[in-house]
Amino acid sequence: MSVSVGTSTDNYSNYAAQTTGSTQNASAAKVTDSKGKEPHKDAGVVYEKNDVSNKATYSINKMSAEDRAALVQQLKQDQVNRQMQLSDLVSQMLSKQAGASDLASLFSPENLKNVSAADIAQAREDISEDGYWGVKQTSQRMFDFASALAGDDVDKMKEMQEAMQKGYEAAAKAWGKELPDISKQTLDAANKLFEDYYRSKEQVEA
Repeated sequence: MSVSVGTSTDNYSNYAAQTTGSTQNASAAKVTDSKGKEPHKDAGVVYEKNDVSNKATYSINKMSAEDRAALVQQLKQDQVNRQMQLSDLVSQMLSKQAGASDLASLFSPENLKNVSAADIAQAREDISEDGYWGVKQTSQRMFDFASALAGDDVDKMKEMQEAMQKGYEAAAKAWGKELPDISKQTLDAANKLFEDYYRSKEQVEA
């Protein structure tokens, strides 16, 4: 679907194109034994002992000072990458949400040339209270993704919350104007989920 109305069309044209899902076919793999043969249907489970005697035992204490420094740097970079990953995700989410909001409410029917009533109805459903791009679902996805990256670490969660804010700012910059109210409400709702998480951790420690 293409939309040719005003300067905001580039911001939300990709939204409608992504409302149609695609399906992929998957083929079942055959179960084989260690020699590549299919086991007999009556065959029982066979335990094969692994020879680990020749495997080197990892110990960070045996690493050189240079290797330890490199490992620390790698871990720091990994954390930075995770924050950037969340920031990018938030930016993309809010941009798509803003596109749905524009399509649903900001344009009058006389200005819409190639947009069907069904497209508008879908956009309105998507940004509704229980819709996919609504405040509740979008803020929850943002928080859940941050939690998955932080691994239930309070300090890392705070870093993820900062990354989320950067994602919001990046979305606003890419949008080219102030984001709609639904995006602001989504950020507020996500921040509340973070605050609830911090309080729950404090209660456990107390």
